[in-house]
Amino acid sequence: MTSTSTLHARRLFTALLALASGALVLLGSAPALAEQADRDKPLVLEADNASYDDVKQVYTLTGNVVLTKGTMLLKSDAAQVRTDPEGYQYAVATSKGERQAYIRQKRDNVDEYIDGWGDRIEYDGKQEIAKLIGNARMARLAGGKQVDEIRGAVLTYDARHEFYTAAGDSRNAAPGTPSGRVRAVLSPRQSQGGDGNANATGGGVQLRPSPAPARQ
Repeated sequence: MTSTSTLHARRLFTALLALASGALVLLGSAPALAEQADRDKPLVLEADNASYDDVKQVYTLTGNVVLTKGTMLLKSDAAQVRTDPEGYQYAVATSKGERQAYIRQKRDNVDEYIDGWGDRIEYDGKQEIAKLIGNARMARLAGGKQVDEIRGAVLTYDARHEFYTAAGDSRNAAPGTPSGRVRAVLSPRQSQGGDGNANATGGGVQLRPSPAPARQ
């Protein structure tokens, strides 16, 4: 190989190495997502009473129901849990008294949790989506302290991509939202900018409003 060819080969190798290093930097700077280890954990069911339909692969649970999957915790008065042929679980949790169904999940790599309450909670284990229906409320806790809160008729939390979808219902207003519209309270985050001044920014979870659901 000539010296010119060797020089070109070295330059190409250097360029490819720099490109690969840049890709690693981009991957390393990806934002924190919901607790990634949860998806590989088993779903543990607890209740006062339980029945199982082997044909439909459905558990029916009543009385102090507690479902756990890693850091994900779901509590309710009653629940049905279904397993699909791929092994993913789907739960529908309901409340029968004044106490609402409750769900909690830790965010990945940070000391933060997402708490949610609703008259009914639908959990999709494959998509990692929780849908809270009826007088719904969700809160983000950092270091054990509530920093953000959102209320609405229907709230959906996508744990994989970390964003809320919120819908109001003016004809069936929830407590804390007398107008029936979505209501969010976001605490400022204080961070030092390049000029040394503190900059207030919103919470770490995105909020995406959606139209109010049509009434049946």
